[in-house]
Amino acid sequence: MDTILDPNRPAAGGGAPADAIRDGDQSTFMQDVIEASQQTPILVDFWATWCGPCKQLTPTLEKVVRATGGRVKLVKIDIDKNQALVRQLAQMGLPLQSVPTVVAFWRGQIADLFQGALPESEVKKFAEALLKLAGGQTPAADLLGEAKAAVEAGDHAEALQLFGQLVQAEPENPEAFAGVARALMALDEEDQAQAVLAQVPAKIANHAEIASVRAALELAVQGREASAKLGEIERRVAADPDDHAARIELAVALNAAGDKDGAAEALMAAIRRDRDWNDQAARKQLLKFLESWGFADPASVAARRKLSTLLFS
Repeated sequence: MDTILDPNRPAAGGGAPADAIRDGDQSTFMQDVIEASQQTPILVDFWATWCGPCKQLTPTLEKVVRATGGRVKLVKIDIDKNQALVRQLAQMGLPLQSVPTVVAFWRGQIADLFQGALPESEVKKFAEALLKLAGGQTPAADLLGEAKAAVEAGDHAEALQLFGQLVQAEPENPEAFAGVARALMALDEEDQAQAVLAQVPAKIANHAEIASVRAALELAVQGREASAKLGEIERRVAADPDDHAARIELAVALNAAGDKDGAAEALMAAIRRDRDWNDQAARKQLLKFLESWGFADPASVAARRKLSTLLFS
């Protein structure tokens, strides 16, 4: 599991370009910052060798910038070696009395700044706000899009890597955790998927995405058991149409085989014949399917419509 959520894993698309982080000085400031910011948002890290907080902040800045994959660049300037530049910037109203000071440039202008060694989460927010100002998409949004595309393509190993990176970028993103768990399930690593769900922060533990994966995991276990005796279950249903326990097992087996519509119809048949059987067990099983499939899944939409018609007719 540690390899999946490795914070040192490169960002999607091969990571940041080689020139995303560089040391600057007063002779290159115009080119590296003012001119470069016409195309790409630039963070300038004003630091000093004697500054303890600078030593804490600079590695964080570098990590955040690398995670943007080149959408934001970082220029580091030692204020002691570039005092003429510091004086010039001070005359322009840029406060550099203390370090670290981080200044965001966009289109040749100062967009924002902060002073002091902020925690990584705050630095991420600062960089993302700069990206939004520049009209760019955040790296997390890109990762999510790439991960979903990998799922659509059936490349669950790639989806696992991308969702894992997204968990690192946004540790309270329920779609990221759910994506990791679903990818592991698709790769027949259900124990790993359970371990991932055990790591879900309490803040998002009851989110619909997380609940959906939990339901899917439970159904996967039931599905294997039912699939192993599918022939027997089908014979029971054929012999006794009112064997609702067998219909529910049939639905579970069909769902495990990927036949969502067939699974829903098996339960609908049981509900039509006796909706109150065993404390409405067929309806409750169908709701569990819908939860695991997700609200927007076409099979969920169709099944909800049929269930509504059946219950309120």
